[in-house]
Amino acid sequence: MENNQIKKALYTAKDHTTGGREGGASSSSDGRLDIKLSLPGSQCGGTNPEQLFGAGWSACFISAMKIVAGKMKIRIPEDVAVDIEVDLCLTGEAYSLQARFNISLPGLTHEVAQSLVDAAHQTCPYFKATRGNIDVEINVI
Repeated sequence: MENNQIKKALYTAKDHTTGGREGGASSSSDGRLDIKLSLPGSQCGGTNPEQLFGAGWSACFISAMKIVAGKMKIRIPEDVAVDIEVDLCLTGEAYSLQARFNISLPGLTHEVAQSLVDAAHQTCPYFKATRGNIDVEINVI
């Protein structure tokens, strides 16, 4: 939000989480999300916040690329894909995140794909929320 004023909330996600990442659970108010949580690398069933963050961020980024592609009059490939890696890091006693994006836009020249990715990077809400807060590497493959 460039001017820090919310004009209109388009959607509000409502989730309820208990127990945290060690054997916790999370569910959405509409019943579409109902998952068990576990520590990264754990053999217990469930997922972890880093996987959920990566899934949400990469899905949002693909949607941003589709919006930008329409404005740029570029036909985005149906098999567009984002492979994301989200690292949970520890520096001293402080936790942080970092991420790597590998973006596949088959059939587009590298220059066109890069311009599309650059524009989507500026419009994706997840990138806006994390800009300057975590290290992110973006690769067009």
